[in-house]
Amino acid sequence: MQKAAVRIKTEERQVALLRGVNVGQANRVAMADLRRLVADLGFQDASTLLNSGNVVFTSPKGTPRESAMRIEKALKSKLGVTCRVIALSAGELADVIARNPLLSIADNPSRLIVAVLANPSDRSKLAPLEKRDWGRDALAVGPHAAYLWCVEGVIASTLNAAVNKALGEEVTSRNWATILKLQEMLEKSWEENRGRNQTHRPGGA
Repeated sequence: MQKAAVRIKTEERQVALLRGVNVGQANRVAMADLRRLVADLGFQDASTLLNSGNVVFTSPKGTPRESAMRIEKALKSKLGVTCRVIALSAGELADVIARNPLLSIADNPSRLIVAVLANPSDRSKLAPLEKRDWGRDALAVGPHAAYLWCVEGVIASTLNAAVNKALGEEVTSRNWATILKLQEMLEKSWEENRGRNQTHRPGGA
């Protein structure tokens, strides 16, 4: 009887987002050090994107929240960096992307911001902001993230400032282009892992 191929579940693919690293001279983290730290924690297939603290990996066990806590603790103990880490599963990131309601008005991916929540219940803190008139900017709130359309850019946006003030350390933001690239990395890693597992499955060629 041919044994079933080993399969890495999509739930095991996760992305961790570090808040506020490599901005100015504070909280500097080399991406090579981040990949090594993640690997030392037992996570597999770690790869990073840009220099702003984005790492995708395979977690053999544990929820994204547990992974975030482990990475956050290791950053402090191993690298002396204190920062909030927020993690999502591949499925959660796909859901964040699918739920974005601002794509019809946003024509610049660098000014369309996804503010990922550490605690989904914190979206209630944004309820007062949803009722305000932000002029040409726009705000929408989903289960895992808030979506901000900042017409004049993030730095000039009073909406972006208000969201960060309301959520404090419990949020980290990435632009739409980065979010889509992270999804692409997760999907690519999944396909590569599936190919390796099929090639090396018991009884395979």
